[in-house]
Amino acid sequence: MKSRIVRCPACRGDSVYGPDNPYRPFCSERCKSIDFGDWASERFTVPDPTPPDDIPFGDPKEH
Repeated sequence: MKSRIVRCPACRGDSVYGPDNPYRPFCSERCKSIDFGDWASERFTVPDPTPPDDIPFGDPKEH
């Protein structure tokens, strides 16, 4: 299997995307740890489509 060069999501540098890079898609353990820390500190989040409890949910004509 041939390795590809991709952009590291953390530092934007070149990263080898293949079995010889255990940190892929990151270029290093440092970049992988920085990304993990951003998720752990909630700097990165996944949007939640659920409305807050004080906003009616569903068809407004039914309320």
